[in-house]
Amino acid sequence: MCLAFGVWRLAKDESMIPTSIEETQKALEAHHYITEKGLAVSVFLALKLGRPLLLEGEPGVGKTEIVKVLADMLQTRLIRLQCYEGLDINNAVYEWDYARQMMQIRLLEASGERDQSKVRHEVFSSEFLLERPLLQALKSVNGKPPVLLIDELDRADEEFEAFLLEFLSDWQITIPEVGTVKAEKPPVVVITSNRTREIHDALKRRCLYFWIDYPDFQKEYRIVREKVPGVPEKLAAQVVAFVQELRKEDLYKAPGVAETLDWASSLMALDAVRLEPALVEETLGVLLKYQDDVVRAKNAAQDLLARAQMPTLL
Repeated sequence: MCLAFGVWRLAKDESMIPTSIEETQKALEAHHYITEKGLAVSVFLALKLGRPLLLEGEPGVGKTEIVKVLADMLQTRLIRLQCYEGLDINNAVYEWDYARQMMQIRLLEASGERDQSKVRHEVFSSEFLLERPLLQALKSVNGKPPVLLIDELDRADEEFEAFLLEFLSDWQITIPEVGTVKAEKPPVVVITSNRTREIHDALKRRCLYFWIDYPDFQKEYRIVREKVPGVPEKLAAQVVAFVQELRKEDLYKAPGVAETLDWASSLMALDAVRLEPALVEETLGVLLKYQDDVVRAKNAAQDLLARAQMPTLL
């Protein structure tokens, strides 16, 4: 394990890695990602040590967004593997282009080729290989390894998780018909999870870990002002204060930062300059996606609005 990490450190393009935690935080914010120091520390260490970074947190708090920003920051490709129940090797690593293989077999037969081993060698070559995200991630472009996002790993089966552990250990994939593909420069790997189930301890030990929580008022206010061009200061403050109070309610699914941004953008599209009861009720569907939550929020709207306009919050 240590040897693999040591090789990674030597192989990486050190010029692209921030030299300090402060530089990491500034670089993220220069790419419009507002973050706290703790997350900047985790990103910095993941880059310096060559370790995968496991990010957990509620949906909509910015886990996926930071990976996109990281790829921009490092000026390299982003490769995304979206996990789901039943994800298998064919969709995650590689599969054969069977339609083209069959066409090639027919062409070879039509040309009079009868040597079965030669036909097999012809059609099971890299020309007919469809590379999926994990295989793509082993290949650098212009000497730069990609950033690999393994998104929502908790949705995948434990069998795939076991395969992933082996992949992260060896940085290679063996294709029986072709041979072993090994990364010259392993990718920067970020794994995200919404924690619908626990990730196995063996995989967690391979990674650095950080929990991204809902932001506090000041941070979320900065995010809204950064991400929603032209939003008035007072409206941004009211929107954030309302959402912060709404998250304290007994909801099935509390709104994330993504929903806060959607709501602020929607209010801007409606030319709103401040929150009003009718406007809040009419636009709750932007924030909440379950009817029981919408009803609960409507019943509490007056109280939430009152709390959202308290001078201590604004």
